[in-house]
Amino acid sequence: MASVEQAEIQTLLPHRYPFLLVDRIKEFEPHKMIVGFKNVTVNEPFFQGHFPGRPVMPGVLIIEAMAQTGGVLVFKSGGSVGKTVMYLTGIDEAKFRRPVVPGDQLRLDIEVVKKRPPFWKMQGKAYVDDEMVCEAVITAMVMEEKTETR
Repeated sequence: MASVEQAEIQTLLPHRYPFLLVDRIKEFEPHKMIVGFKNVTVNEPFFQGHFPGRPVMPGVLIIEAMAQTGGVLVFKSGGSVGKTVMYLTGIDEAKFRRPVVPGDQLRLDIEVVKKRPPFWKMQGKAYVDDEMVCEAVITAMVMEEKTETR
């Protein structure tokens, strides 16, 4: 169960600011589970419009943070990196339990439910402290990245 720092996360995922939503990985077990963190700051660009004077992290971005953490799990489990990309193919049973606000730290717990390459099905749970704020079943597909020629 090794940790993964930001520099390595950026080698695994194509996302960058302002859409990279995983700051650190604390635990990782290949093909089984991963625990990541997202520090939610008042400087997040989405807070300007969601909502002025009462900032709340959009639920879809909490799910995206879970999906990105799942992407780290997939690629650290031996999925090829560089020429492949992971696409979200489904979100089921999503539930939001309380708002996530500036100053919160999201703990993103992801467990593999089923995998049949190129598909991965994962159960994601997001917590602030020990309180669950969101959960969802996420399905994703790893594909070879296509480059366009013009």
